[in-house]
Amino acid sequence: MKQTIIMLLLFGICFTSYGQRRYAANRYFEEYAYTKSADLYRQLYDKGDRSYKVLSRLADSYYFTSSYHDAEDSYRKLMEQHEGVASPEHLFRYAQVLKSNGDAAESDKWLLKLKELKGNDSRVLALEANKQYFSEFTNKPKTFVNIHNLSINTKYSDFGGSVHNGYLYFSSTREDSENKKLYKWNNQPYLNIYKSEEQQLREGGSLDVGASEKLVSLSSKYHESNAVITKDGNTLYFTRDDASGDVEKTAKLKIFKARRQFDNTWGAIEELPFNNDDYSIGHPSLSSDQRTLYFVSDMPGGFGETDLYQVSIADDGSFGEPENLGNTINTEGREMFPFVGSNNRLYFASDGHLGLGALDIFESKLSGFSYGDPVNVGSPINGPRDDFGFMIDKERKAGYFSSNREGGKGDDDIYSFRIYQCKEAINGIVSESKTGDPISGVSVRLINDKGEPVSEQTTRSDGGYSFIEIDCERKYIVVAAKPAYIQGELEQNTLDIDKKEIQADIALESLIVEDQIVINPIYFDFNLEIIREDAEYELEHIVSVMKAHPKMVIRIESHTDSRGTDEYNENLSQRRANATRDYIVSRGISSDKIESAIGYGESQLVDNCQGDCTEDKHQKNRRSFFYIVSK
Repeated sequence: MKQTIIMLLLFGICFTSYGQRRYAANRYFEEYAYTKSADLYRQLYDKGDRSYKVLSRLADSYYFTSSYHDAEDSYRKLMEQHEGVASPEHLFRYAQVLKSNGDAAESDKWLLKLKELKGNDSRVLALEANKQYFSEFTNKPKTFVNIHNLSINTKYSDFGGSVHNGYLYFSSTREDSENKKLYKWNNQPYLNIYKSEEQQLREGGSLDVGASEKLVSLSSKYHESNAVITKDGNTLYFTRDDASGDVEKTAKLKIFKARRQFDNTWGAIEELPFNNDDYSIGHPSLSSDQRTLYFVSDMPGGFGETDLYQVSIADDGSFGEPENLGNTINTEGREMFPFVGSNNRLYFASDGHLGLGALDIFESKLSGFSYGDPVNVGSPINGPRDDFGFMIDKERKAGYFSSNREGGKGDDDIYSFRIYQCKEAINGIVSESKTGDPISGVSVRLINDKGEPVSEQTTRSDGGYSFIEIDCERKYIVVAAKPAYIQGELEQNTLDIDKKEIQADIALESLIVEDQIVINPIYFDFNLEIIREDAEYELEHIVSVMKAHPKMVIRIESHTDSRGTDEYNENLSQRRANATRDYIVSRGISSDKIESAIGYGESQLVDNCQGDCTEDKHQKNRRSFFYIVSK
């Protein structure tokens, strides 16, 4: 009995401890303290709790802190035990972590299972429409190079915001004498806004920044991030946690604006009027003309977890009504970190469009308030992990983005890149093959590897041509054509050397040789006078020469092989001569430009091939010639 009472007391203590741990885990999860909740849910799981709530929240805690390997293990266990009741978002997150951990094929299999729960899910429809996306995005044409981890990155979270007047403004959870309190979500200090002056390491090399300086006048006991400054330098928009509530529990975001003060600090801080205590609004970004503010929100009526919105800015500084960018841009997932470049492109991060991992960066062409289909910018910018905070300056041929990719210095790091600028030239001289004389007036076309014309020009008096500013590392065909010459083609591969000049000379063979238009023989099938397809191709050379020389008059002579009687062969060759003449006339050449069409039968055999000859030699005798009577 005594032992039984002891056992009951111990059970009561364990049950009470278990219940307290479950309560604490749930509380921390609901307060977004995911690092702490992951630790507590893991303890609950290890003690035998296999419930959907514990497993899903354990996996989500890892997912929200980018612990993707632990998240994959937890989501896998969730699906093994509860797949039949798993929510669409848990299926999606499992697919995402699989891809982030390098298993794209398995990720796609799980994403397609969403169709059973949400048949019209845009993420599933996109995958069904392009199952080769992973190879396509991984093997994009070279666009961004010199990816460089900035020297100001720390072991904490550092991510980009904007560039103004030679300074990079970014956000960081780095620790300093005033920033030691830890945020429960990730056990890092609170976010502050910093700036660093841009530097260039070497000519044509990586872009870097100097020492960082905190914008103390914007700092508070809350998070501040995502600063963007107007072109005149007088107004700064930024994101801050909602100071009206308990930041540890609600973490609602709001956009604020600050005015530049006389001492170059920032003051007169005020909320934007469309902020709301019930949902988050953050990540501000300005259009090139400064008349539109873009932002991110989870406000009701959106398409997914977070959507991109725009709001107009009037001349007096007032704001219009926020507008959702629509389902071309927004998905059931997360759209975040908008940026509008000077090239009239909207860049943003998303995990809802097809990508290479977690958050990927996308580009959409802006035309008024209409947005084109987003295009994944591909590797090396995008990869298995979160890639976001993209900024580009086409004029400087450079930009920045943020990522928590492997090999970084800390949680999130800022990377710079340069736009691939390699351009080459293909120069050449078109000459006559026998004499070597340059030929002017030749049409020279540059054709890309898809068969599409890229450029066209005409050779100069010295026979020269030049295609400049063409892409490096591409395959091209240079095609040279002029009436009275056989078309010349030359395959040319450009290299990876900027400003390289490639010489590509082409020699054309003249169709006019003394008193003949010389083409490949016009052959006929045995005992037939029908113009074959290969003969039509050759006769087009005759047509081209005569159209280029309207006063030219020719004579056609046709021949047969030695098989058959003399009379029969003479009649057959005459029919062939007539068929050749009729074809040329059918192509728009006046009949009076053909003086005669004469059949000679077998009277002029090649190599005196009579009787038992090979079929090849017989065919050589079934031929036509074209003599120039008058030029």
